[in-house]
Amino acid sequence: MAVLLMGIILAIALGLTTIAINQLKMIKGLGDSVVAFYAADTGIEVSLYDFYKGAGIQDHSGSVGGATYSANGFSVPPNSSDCPAPNQYYCFKSVGSYLGTRRAIEINR
Repeated sequence: MAVLLMGIILAIALGLTTIAINQLKMIKGLGDSVVAFYAADTGIEVSLYDFYKGAGIQDHSGSVGGATYSANGFSVPPNSSDCPAPNQYYCFKSVGSYLGTRRAIEINR
């Protein structure tokens, strides 16, 4: 009876430990995801700044706070299938990466 009880307690303890470790990994991944998202946002901001400054549509890449971003833009005719929103004239897409986590932002106008 004691061995059976100890086996059940061990199984519960191992199950809870596995759940706790997976939750910790997920929480760490969320922090990396936020950093990657803001890196992608930086790429969008740099692209829009140059675009509105008159430099046209250019590709940009760089790093910020240990994260990297790669942004590109393209001009499209109205109602083109290249840009997901109808009646748009340009699209910008930026991908941010941090510690193996990637997040992307796409804007259009």
